[in-house]
Amino acid sequence: MSETMNDIWEPHAPTVAGGLRPLSAQGLDLKASGAATARAVADGVVEVSAESPGDVRIEWRVPCVDATAFWTPEPRGTGWLPAAWSAPRRTGLAAGAPIAALVGTGDVALCAFAAERPDVLAGAGVVEETGEFRFWAQAEGRLTVRIDTSGRHFARCLADLAAWWGSGRTADIPEAARRPAYSTWYSMHQDITPEGVETQAALGKQLGLDVIIVDDGWMTADRTRGYAHCGDWEPVSLPDTAAHVRRVHELGVRYLLWYALPFIGKDSAAYQKLGRYALADVAHLGAIVADPRYPEVRDFLTERLARAVEEWGMDGLKVDFVDSFVRAEPPAAGPEADCAGVDEGVERLLAAIRGRITAADPEAMVEHRQPYVSPGLWPYVTMIRAVDCPLGPQENRQRTVDLRLAAGPVPVHSDMLMWHPTEPPEQIACHLINVLFAVPQVSVDLAALTPEQREAIAFWLGVFHTHLDTLQLGELRPARPDLGYPLVTALGERTIAVARYAALPVDASGTGWRTLMVANADADPDVRLTGGSGTAAVTVQDARGRIVRQGEVELDRAQGIPVPRGGLLTLRRP
Repeated sequence: MSETMNDIWEPHAPTVAGGLRPLSAQGLDLKASGAATARAVADGVVEVSAESPGDVRIEWRVPCVDATAFWTPEPRGTGWLPAAWSAPRRTGLAAGAPIAALVGTGDVALCAFAAERPDVLAGAGVVEETGEFRFWAQAEGRLTVRIDTSGRHFARCLADLAAWWGSGRTADIPEAARRPAYSTWYSMHQDITPEGVETQAALGKQLGLDVIIVDDGWMTADRTRGYAHCGDWEPVSLPDTAAHVRRVHELGVRYLLWYALPFIGKDSAAYQKLGRYALADVAHLGAIVADPRYPEVRDFLTERLARAVEEWGMDGLKVDFVDSFVRAEPPAAGPEADCAGVDEGVERLLAAIRGRITAADPEAMVEHRQPYVSPGLWPYVTMIRAVDCPLGPQENRQRTVDLRLAAGPVPVHSDMLMWHPTEPPEQIACHLINVLFAVPQVSVDLAALTPEQREAIAFWLGVFHTHLDTLQLGELRPARPDLGYPLVTALGERTIAVARYAALPVDASGTGWRTLMVANADADPDVRLTGGSGTAAVTVQDARGRIVRQGEVELDRAQGIPVPRGGLLTLRRP
């Protein structure tokens, strides 16, 4: 057992041969195994590399003082402070991302780190004996991590780490990948027809939904859910597919088609061909997970998926369940496999699909989904969606913000917004405000909307369109990760956008902004401004976009400005 493991009980952590030796870098309490080096790359930022024939580990500690939350990009990954003996996180190409932060009072990063490679075992937690917070990362052969103790806002630190990842890795992002989308999943589930899709596409376009994503059901006449019919990917429910796609395009709407990439259903003809190449049997889903280490599997799946763009004229693919390729103990690869590792097979498969569809359409889009958010996948993806949280606005908010902090240049999409047919327009507006800093996807029957509901959707989708640069590309400053981000700010060139999910004051200080927008998703209507000076023109709109107040305000003497729930306050100054 290494010398630094003797003082901490670690029931889940593996040992590393050779022990850990101290390293010196900007006063950080740092140790590593193997041949290791440490260097400062910026004030408070250290890069550490270690190399060994076997596993290597890099470990460090910081005082756990004024700590409020431990942040990771996994669903429900942010909030509590784990103990040092907690089970480590294992990330890989198709699961998670090797990045985390210990956040302190004032939303500063007490320590943030990222690993350069996607496949890392990482532990973090409070050392009960000392009150320190201990991090470690481990991988085979060679490992490089960046450690940021600069004390800046945690979102700024994470953005810099994501930028370090992103050099030369990112796919070209089509403009349409940042446009609001309609999804058929919650509204139709498997009940897919050309007429139904075209109706929703037309109604959605009128409201500001520029993309439609057709989900499960298009490839089967079965309506009982499950994945036994996956694998053949024939458009059973979308006959004359190319003509149908042309009609959607004539509406000015882009079209993506869903694929459960790993699944070969046991009721499919593909199962007879590929059933022997099973990475796993998922009997409860009626399918196997196909093993991407085999060229025959990759070639078959690439042909099936590429047809959507090459033959039917689709604008891209929703590639689902990539994380199902992750197996703790995959079977040994057979003689027909051309790579030993599953991650390598997955990457070859995704690269082949991406290459084929972009050769047919350089603007082709590919959607992935949390938790497969690794930067190793960035060359093959144009958007990442929050994992399913139907009718969960707070979950959608936290997941999209967490993803924004780790996704670098890749657009982040919300999980599809749905609601009960009698939902008031104020709450529909709040659903949209909760994903204000992502690309919204909507999944309700648009033909069943009331005029008031329609107005709320159209108004807020208009805000998304008009202020896209600030909302999606501005510097994101979420507050209080320990409380689920009750206030989130995006800083644009001359526009600041704030979403208020609790009765918190809004900072109006600074001289750089010309427009300050405050979206109110809280039942308390009194929006209190702090730190501002000078005169600003005021416009208050309700959840449906109707103007309920206009005038001027002296920012340094402003009392609470009433803004209805689901409404928007806009301040403008010359």
